Amino acid sequence: MCAKDAAAQVDKQRVRPRVIAIVGPTAVGKTATAIELVSRIGGEIVSADSMAVYQGMDIGTAKPTADERKLARFHLIDVADPAKPFSVGEYQRLAQAAIEDIIGRNPPAIVVGGSGLYVKAAIDGLALWIPPRNEELRRSLLEQAQKLGNEAVHSRLAEVDPELAAKIHPNNLKRVIRALEIYEATGLPPSVLFKKDANRKPAYPDARLFGLTMRRETLYARINERVDAMIAAGLIQEVAALIRRGIDRTLPSMQGLGYKEIAGYLAGEYTLDQAVDLLKRNTRHFAKRQLTWFRADKRIKWIDVENRTASEVARIIEEELKNEQEPAQPAGQFSQPG
Repeated sequence: MCAKDAAAQVDKQRVRPRVIAIVGPTAVGKTATAIELVSRIGGEIVSADSMAVYQGMDIGTAKPTADERKLARFHLIDVADPAKPFSVGEYQRLAQAAIEDIIGRNPPAIVVGGSGLYVKAAIDGLALWIPPRNEELRRSLLEQAQKLGNEAVHSRLAEVDPELAAKIHPNNLKRVIRALEIYEATGLPPSVLFKKDANRKPAYPDARLFGLTMRRETLYARINERVDAMIAAGLIQEVAALIRRGIDRTLPSMQGLGYKEIAGYLAGEYTLDQAVDLLKRNTRHFAKRQLTWFRADKRIKWIDVENRTASEVARIIEEELKNEQEPAQPAGQFSQPG
């Protein structure tokens, strides 16, 4: 091998770490950036989206289109039946198997998504024992929330784990119920288990994490546009088809953004305009929670993507991977999340 080829081989290895993550709030452009990055450095994409795992739920989850899937290979999409529970433990097993497969064939594995716990499961792994679903407890807590309000269920969590309760909004009923489920199964406050898990060595300690961000006003405008586009693309018909299949509204798959709001409209609980407004509001709130989660991870290098194309953002990531030993970065490329 000549010196030039050897140098190129070394450079290629430097640009292709084993695992990369692209995270951030919904509608910020993560998937488009990941596809552009694959075109530059190779690799395959591992979805870290808690809703994209479900088959037949395409519009409301903003899954990559058929054309996008021709540009990059995606893993962990359409792997679960929406009529059956799917746990983060199952996701971790599948995601890490996909990562190992990609590392062995076509690195890097590019983990992409906004579900913070799924990103953590894929890259760090969850060492704590994750108890199975307790359907009886879930039904009981959901009935209590419907009769007495979400605050009543949240107050139960505050009694057994005030630290975690302070971090979860009462309206985030899914997380509140899951926390109570963990407590009932283990007898320990979930926050105690989470702290033990935080001290564990990550599965992929060399992973490089990049977060995409933009001004909140711009992000919210993009969220509103995305919701309108989903309605135009047939979200109502998609939810109606799921209901006709017998997918119960209380299942985790139907608690995702877009599905619960449209299901409420189809059940006559509010008008379509009200459902759309509710979906936009809930999605904005979700984006705020995503940013709060990811801000806590100091490994993440944040990139301001406003007024930048996906290709430009991918180029910034590529250059950062090449020049990771450089002491300084060009002004304006990197940012703190908004």
